[in-house]
Amino acid sequence: MKTYPLKSITIDQAMQKQFALVDAVTREFEGQDIITRGDLGVVPGLNQPRTTAKVERVLADFFNTEAAMLVRGAGTMAIRLALYAVMKPHEKLLIHEAPIYPTTGTSVAMMGLQTVSADFNDLAALKAAIESQKPDAVLVQFTRQRPDDAYDMGEVIACIRSVDAELPIITDDNYAVMKVEKIGSELGASASCFSMFKLLGPEGIGCIVGDLAIIEALRKENYSGGLQVQGHEALDALRGLIYAPVALAISAQVTDDLHERLNNGELAGVKQAFIANAQSKVLLVELEDEIADQVLAAAVTLGGLPNPVGAESKYEFSPLFYRLSGTFRAANPELSKRMIRINPNRAGSETVLRILREAIAQVK
Repeated sequence: MKTYPLKSITIDQAMQKQFALVDAVTREFEGQDIITRGDLGVVPGLNQPRTTAKVERVLADFFNTEAAMLVRGAGTMAIRLALYAVMKPHEKLLIHEAPIYPTTGTSVAMMGLQTVSADFNDLAALKAAIESQKPDAVLVQFTRQRPDDAYDMGEVIACIRSVDAELPIITDDNYAVMKVEKIGSELGASASCFSMFKLLGPEGIGCIVGDLAIIEALRKENYSGGLQVQGHEALDALRGLIYAPVALAISAQVTDDLHERLNNGELAGVKQAFIANAQSKVLLVELEDEIADQVLAAAVTLGGLPNPVGAESKYEFSPLFYRLSGTFRAANPELSKRMIRINPNRAGSETVLRILREAIAQVK
């Protein structure tokens, strides 16, 4: 199996992202506002807390987009709202020729959208699909849906724009934000959607950054007080985002180290290892025997996390030992018997290797 993981930014690049975000904060907030819990409610003229509006301006500035909006419902709702903003029920949505992310599939079904597909790894096929199918919008997932996905987000967006410059492009940037150099909206997409919970922020908060027209349309539809992200939630999301890039870059470095060491035969019982974005950037470990389920059960007793909470949320500092993602299992059902995925989270290589070594020994 050959995989094509996204290119992670270095720790030095992650530091620069942290610095740039803090700089954007200082341009919008006065110092005393940072060490408060923010305000609440629907402020006249804004219809949202002032603090939330300020955080959204910081996010728009940092991501080099016209506007930003924090929403309830995490990344799933961000994608759902973005699709709603650019499409009408029963219109045609172009997606990648791969198993669709389950919650995104639910959003598509809720709107009764027709889906047409093209292989985004083949730009000629993508171009032909747009010309022949005439979709009303395109949804592109930044991270991989199949093990053999290799498409470049910038190239995909440029290809779409070369055929139809006005076609709405929504990107699912979950598991890519603060890990890659530029997200979808920075590469020319109409809107990027992601979960702040996956970026060390609070539960249930999502973000949309992109074209002003899309954000303004959504604000008009989401005017209820109960839908507003409160000031303290917005500040918590911002704080998490500040610490996320460096933490994620360290995790990526540990993953690289584990990949090299396992493929050099450091651990008995391991056949080979791969780095893949499935959905987050993880280590896929192929065992010599079909004992994946037993190894995962043993890893939990040794301190490994048994399941994700928000997939790289603030709660997940111990390493995750888990089954393959749903989209990867759908593409390769047999792999799940002998392959597991490991996300180091905040752990170092020695901790991950110790847990894996002892888990295999227990099973055997």
